[in-house]
Amino acid sequence: MIPSVPETTPRLEPPLGTHELQQILGGLLPALLARRGDLLAVKDAASGRYAHVNDAMAAFLHRPPSAVLGRNDAELFEAPLATALRAAEQTAAAQGAPLACEHRFEWAGARREFSVLRALSPADATGRRWLCCLWTDLAPDRQREAQLRAALEQIEQQQRANELLRREISDQALRDPASGLYRRAHFEDQLRREVDLSTREHREFAIVFIELDPPVEKVLTMGVEGERYLLEAMGRLLRSGTRAMDASCRYDDRRFAVLLSGVGLATAHARMEGVRRKCATQIVVHDGQELGFTVSMGVASFPHTADTQQGLVEACEAALAAAQRRGGNHVTLAAIRFEAN
Repeated sequence: MIPSVPETTPRLEPPLGTHELQQILGGLLPALLARRGDLLAVKDAASGRYAHVNDAMAAFLHRPPSAVLGRNDAELFEAPLATALRAAEQTAAAQGAPLACEHRFEWAGARREFSVLRALSPADATGRRWLCCLWTDLAPDRQREAQLRAALEQIEQQQRANELLRREISDQALRDPASGLYRRAHFEDQLRREVDLSTREHREFAIVFIELDPPVEKVLTMGVEGERYLLEAMGRLLRSGTRAMDASCRYDDRRFAVLLSGVGLATAHARMEGVRRKCATQIVVHDGQELGFTVSMGVASFPHTADTQQGLVEACEAALAAAQRRGGNHVTLAAIRFEAN
């Protein structure tokens, strides 16, 4: 059995009146203001003369409280600031409800910024009304906001740097370390996209296969080291001789490939002829020895020589083989296909 608890009638206390509540909370207000560092001033609403200031307000004014009481803002501040403060007080008095506004001004050689809450008291027994002004220094808030913005900006910069590093690492994985050009897989991916795009938009483009001609005796005697210098030189020439929209890669051991976006067969031939001449006149110096080299090139275009990726590659390889049969150091165009009506 659960013992029963006798019911009791709660004792009703009379509600607190406004005056009583003000007396109870009155001791809390100074402690709260001191903890927050806020400035408190009480003025005669009619004359604007100070009737009370807390220690923080007196310290801000650089005067003891006794030297502040009975004065008005015109006697404590410069004219423009005193006028602005008085105008805000008159607005608060006319509004009849607490009013908050911000003031920015130079004081004691420093830029200060305050939020000031003003409230007008009811008239006392003599008919006088008091204007209570609570000043809150905004510098700590502004400093925290600036620190937060700086921290967020630093985080964003770090994120951008990380993203850039990620892209660089990803890009390096796609490139051939010897020539600095993209690898074959990247070229084939770009070629596949270009075929799809050009098919939809009915436009042309060209691809070029470039192969180093058999090396001269000096290069052969240097072995792998001489081959590396030629690959580096070829990579520099292709990077400087192609546009950003083009794709150049090391296709095989001694073969390179270039995709020329939006370029027809004749234009591709003219541009590659310029690259071939640069290769023939390029001098690579290693250990005081001049190393020269030449290349053979085959050029094919879409859709004139082929309208499929596989057909385009085969036509380009055939053109390259023809250039090599002519003794190298030559640019050969793939045959243009003719369809029967």
